[in-house]
Amino acid sequence: MSETIQYELNDSVGRLTIAYAARHNSLGAEELDAIERVLELISEDPEIRVLVVTGEGEKTFCAGAAIEDLNKGRITPERFQQVMHRLAVLPIPTIARVNGSVFGGGTELALSCDLRIGLEGTRLRVPAAALGLCYPPAGIARFVEKLGANTARRMLVMSETFFAEELHRIGFYDHLVSANSLDERTEELALHVASLAPLAVKAMKELVQQAESGGIEISRANELARVCDESDDLQEGFAAQREKRAPRFLGH
Repeated sequence: MSETIQYELNDSVGRLTIAYAARHNSLGAEELDAIERVLELISEDPEIRVLVVTGEGEKTFCAGAAIEDLNKGRITPERFQQVMHRLAVLPIPTIARVNGSVFGGGTELALSCDLRIGLEGTRLRVPAAALGLCYPPAGIARFVEKLGANTARRMLVMSETFFAEELHRIGFYDHLVSANSLDERTEELALHVASLAPLAVKAMKELVQQAESGGIEISRANELARVCDESDDLQEGFAAQREKRAPRFLGH
């Protein structure tokens, strides 16, 4: 994709890496454009069943929007939000492999994924208030939807520093592991998700997102359920259960 955004697909698991450790894996115009191209590619690829998002190195997952590019007008907060939204609404499950500390909009990058695996001993801070910036409305809504108003207030309004154990306790991290376990736990979780029935997974991801945003559209829910009920995958799931074997789902 680019020197600073790398993408690979293995065993139905995609992996998007921000490869810019020298700049704390921050996202400038080039990186945002490259991520968007990856997401477009994923949207058209029937082979991928889960996406892992991570950063390069062992220090920082992502430092959010590149300040220099913001200052020079190369990117805008709206552009950053556009790419985060594209990630959040991918139909397949997404896992943030949080390989280090998290800063600024890197927090939203992680929140735009469905699950987050974090490292012991790391920290998180959104310094917008300390810089004089107002975080974009769509991003604030995502913080509140995912973490609740009080935690969003602490992160954004108070610009508090959070450490890994508290991030796990408040639900930012779904899993908290040591550095030695990060790759193993990520692969284990990604392969598990990739083994599930794709139509059912996509249907329930969409409905969970609707519920987060205020309510499930019943007509859409009924249509998604009908597609699952009439699928070959459902019959394969029943057959695998009867025959006491692992199912082989094809996504139709």
